[in-house]
Amino acid sequence: MYTSRPAVYRQLCTVTRSKYLTRNTGVQSIRKAHAVQPVTALQSEYSLWWREPEQEVLPTLEELGIGFVPFSPLGKGFLTGAINENTKFDKNDFRNIVPRFAEENRKANQIVVDKIAEFAKKKNATPAQVALAWVLAQKSWIVPIPGTTKLHRLEENLKAEQLTLTADDLRVIENMFSQVNVQGARYPQQLQQMVGR
Repeated sequence: MYTSRPAVYRQLCTVTRSKYLTRNTGVQSIRKAHAVQPVTALQSEYSLWWREPEQEVLPTLEELGIGFVPFSPLGKGFLTGAINENTKFDKNDFRNIVPRFAEENRKANQIVVDKIAEFAKKKNATPAQVALAWVLAQKSWIVPIPGTTKLHRLEENLKAEQLTLTADDLRVIENMFSQVNVQGARYPQQLQQMVGR
C-alpha cells in the first residue's frame, strides 16, 4: 500500500496500521516510504527465473532492515514442470498476455524446468520444492508466498522448508542458471511501464 504522497501514506499507515509495500515498488519509492513510516516488508516477484530484485531492491531492503515477501516464487507455475509449450490456459488466465508464457517462449524456456527437475531428482525432491528452497536459502528475511488452490500442492510446497540446500548446491544451481537466457518479457509493455515506481 504505497502512494507517492508521503503524507497520504503516513495517514493510511495510521488508519490501517499498514507497514508494508506491495507489488514491484522501486528503490526510490521504498526509501521515500521508509523515511515517512518504517516499512516492515516489501512484496514483489522473485524466483529462479526472475532475479532482478538482486540488483538494487534486495540490497536496499537489507540496508533498511525491511523483510521481503516474494510472490510467484514458482514463476507463475512454470518452474513446477506442470506447464509446457502445449499448455492451454483458461481464457481469463493472466498468463495469456504475459510474453514469457507465449508458446514459443515456453518451448525455449523448457531448459529452465529441465535443469531444475534434474537437480530435484538428485535431491529426492520436486522441482517446486527446489525452486522454493532456493528462494528460502537466499536470505533469512525472505519469506516467499507461493499461490495455489490445491491442497496437495500446498503440502508439496511446505516440504520445501525441509529441503536443505548446501553452499555447494547453491553454487550448482547458480552455475546451471548462469548459462540460461530466459526468453520473453516478464510483463506486456503497458504493464511493465508501471513497475518500479
